[in-house]
Amino acid sequence: MNPLRRYEKIMEMLLASGEVMVTDLSEQLQVTGKTIREDLAKLEQKGLLQRIHGGAVLAQENQLGILSLKQEEAPYAAEHQEIAELAVSLIEANEVIALDGGRTTLAIAKLLPDEPLTVVTNDLHIIAELARRTSIRLVVPGGYQIRNMLISAEAAAYIRRLNIAKAFLSATAIHPQSGFTIYSGESADIKRAWLETAKTSYVVADHYKFGQGALFTFAKLNEVSAIITDTGIPQETAEQFRQEGASLLIGEKGA
Repeated sequence: MNPLRRYEKIMEMLLASGEVMVTDLSEQLQVTGKTIREDLAKLEQKGLLQRIHGGAVLAQENQLGILSLKQEEAPYAAEHQEIAELAVSLIEANEVIALDGGRTTLAIAKLLPDEPLTVVTNDLHIIAELARRTSIRLVVPGGYQIRNMLISAEAAAYIRRLNIAKAFLSATAIHPQSGFTIYSGESADIKRAWLETAKTSYVVADHYKFGQGALFTFAKLNEVSAIITDTGIPQETAEQFRQEGASLLIGEKGA
């Protein structure tokens, strides 16, 4: 297994449990404890985790880019609500929209009125939320389950055949140079499918994700129509990302 794939597996296990041990990683990834400790050291240098005796924990709680099915509660609910309100205001009746998996996109789903709309999504939480809306047509591309997500190459190919007006994408972190990043490479193709298919694409992200980085880049800053974020983003941070080619839409109190 090449190093990048090991890094991905380590981060996936961290996202699932919040803590990993060298002995468990060594057994599951079939490499020596020395190799695992070197991997953890490199990931710590990137700011993705923090080493502890015998293992590692996540560096920050808000790094959970993929939800656990047991953890629906968002640590930044007020920020997600603010972003969701702005996102919903951009959606028009009878449109076909895509909702990527994530806490903020789930907040968008919860605010959608029960009115004529087609929603394409691969997030199990969003599916459960919208299944009760009789006026919303729900389209699920399918795939195999990774926590709250349904992912497969066939699903990405299906998405690319659709006529999507607006796509709302999630990201684990947003970096001035690396762009929109995630921890699991398995979901990158789905995100690219949303991005390349939609007429207008948005990344929805709270201000805590700016300036951070993860393992895989799925898009550059200028590849999306705009980033929708909350009013907590510092003015200097917003300006920095605009200078790097990003367009920002900030909550109703923002500039």
